[in-house]
Amino acid sequence: MRVLLSRPLTAEVEARARAEFDVEIRSSTAVMSVDEMHRALVEFDVVMPTLGDAFDAGVFSTAPEPRCKLLANFGVGYNHIDVAAAMAAGIEVTNTPGAVTDATADIAMTLMLMSARRASEGERLVRSGQWQGWHPTQLLGQHLSGKHVGIVGMGRIGQAIARRCHFGFGMKVSYLARSAKELDFEAQRAESLLQIAADVDVLVTAVPGGAETRHMIDGEVLSAMRPWAHLINIARGEVIDEAALIAALQAGQIAGAGLDVYEFEPEVPQALMALDNVSLLPHLGTATEEVRSNMGHMVLDNIAAFAAGQKLPNPV
Repeated sequence: MRVLLSRPLTAEVEARARAEFDVEIRSSTAVMSVDEMHRALVEFDVVMPTLGDAFDAGVFSTAPEPRCKLLANFGVGYNHIDVAAAMAAGIEVTNTPGAVTDATADIAMTLMLMSARRASEGERLVRSGQWQGWHPTQLLGQHLSGKHVGIVGMGRIGQAIARRCHFGFGMKVSYLARSAKELDFEAQRAESLLQIAADVDVLVTAVPGGAETRHMIDGEVLSAMRPWAHLINIARGEVIDEAALIAALQAGQIAGAGLDVYEFEPEVPQALMALDNVSLLPHLGTATEEVRSNMGHMVLDNIAAFAAGQKLPNPV
């Protein structure tokens, strides 16, 4: 069984992959080209795609009788894969849920603190050599403790963020989800996106990517937010209308934003980078050695089950 890993992984995951499979590990960290995806489908039994590897209907059409029978995605999000088209081509798809939850929730809290306390702006001031020393009204931000947070999307990651906000910062929690959640802490389910946007001090997006959530946070939602509110995105870049967000930040319509993902990633608009009231991270959500290794092992567990003809642990 030939396996293609589309990116370099941690040393322990690569060692296991080489020990268990006939594996080729792509050395590039860039997204796969159409030609590379075509080769993957016709030359390998299993392919591990990841963020940005756009296995869409057009790619599947280039390989009408693919050798590949499993796309073992590295990551919980799989909106870069047309799952229906994959299934139609006889290819199963898996992902890596659970492994990413706590690390992604931690990055959400990092961005909440960075945005509310103006940490990015402060660091830039120090690095510029222009800091004049402490004074009582320097870079006054907002206290997070006791504030009202709204979580848009209350799956594993949304709940992990909410728990940190409630137990760690004593925040009031509201959430938007398709159904009510059974939680071990108090949280209010919002009736609509506009309602939750208007009510909270911090709005956090934790929804999957894809057509249903594209530009979920648009100009209307941003207009509904309070002028002292902060927007945090650890979901997918396209969940936010980036142009509308830039306009809202430029106009001081909201106090700030914290972003780990971008609409046209890895491209980040110069207008966004020029703003002081936005904290920008390079998609660090799951970037710890432990988490990336756990994700890699989940990929290999899915591949091992497939090779043994067993039930896939994480089908999408």
